Amino acid sequence: MVAITSSLLLSLSTFIVSLSSLYIPSRSSSTDTFVYGGCTQEKYAPNSPYESNINSLLTSLVNSATYSSYNNYTVMGSSPQDVIYGLYQCRGDLSMPDCATCVARAVSQVGSFCPYNSGGALQLQGCYIKYDNTTFLGVEDKTVVLKKCGPSVGYDSDGMSRRDSVLAALVGSGGPYRVGGSGNVQGLAQCVGDLSFTVCQDCVMEAIGRVKSECGGAVYGDMFLAKCYARYSTGGAQSYSKMHHDKSSNESEKTFAIIIGLLAGVALLIIFLTFVRKVFGENGK
Repeated sequence: MVAITSSLLLSLSTFIVSLSSLYIPSRSSSTDTFVYGGCTQEKYAPNSPYESNINSLLTSLVNSATYSSYNNYTVMGSSPQDVIYGLYQCRGDLSMPDCATCVARAVSQVGSFCPYNSGGALQLQGCYIKYDNTTFLGVEDKTVVLKKCGPSVGYDSDGMSRRDSVLAALVGSGGPYRVGGSGNVQGLAQCVGDLSFTVCQDCVMEAIGRVKSECGGAVYGDMFLAKCYARYSTGGAQSYSKMHHDKSSNESEKTFAIIIGLLAGVALLIIFLTFVRKVFGENGK
């Protein structure tokens, strides 16, 4: 009986450790959260010169992100088909350590996201990377790659007016990174750093026009074009996000605490029964 009980306790301890790793909430940085990704159709051969050039390019992106929020590179090859172009862009409000961490995370993910694809792009909340064997540097591209609209709360003339004012102010701002707010409405827009001011302005206007028309009265809206994006959120959207996150985290912690409490109770009961059996066994001899 004692041997069986010891084995059970060992299994129980292992089970508790497994459950702890399963239920502890994630604490990962919000800047590393995946937004979207895409890959070209064309593939390259493993262990080819092109693969070596991709690795060299991605290493350069990670290294550069430790001291600059944007950079682009062209890696030349022994033949024209081995040339590769690439860039990274961090969100304008990120510190350099956060920028470097975000780019490193994106680079670590893009290889598995686009295995042996000649080109790939990955957008995280805090940064963006892209590479291809066809040059895209300095080229305007207003293709919609992601549209996301929050729930609609009905027509709110005051709220819509504030949102439109915030987005209009973003159009009037200069620079590739633009942020503004009015009351509980926040707005954000950013261009990839390879665009000129005129081309960036044209891209931002397109993104803002689309997010207004396609998201209507939604509490938040995201419009990502290939070379820029525009986003807005209201107090309702922020409160919903915070409530949802806190509720999810609290539920996980409560579930974990309940399970651990139950298992600990079972373990103590088994130990007590083992002790009692041992005492009575010795007295019976």
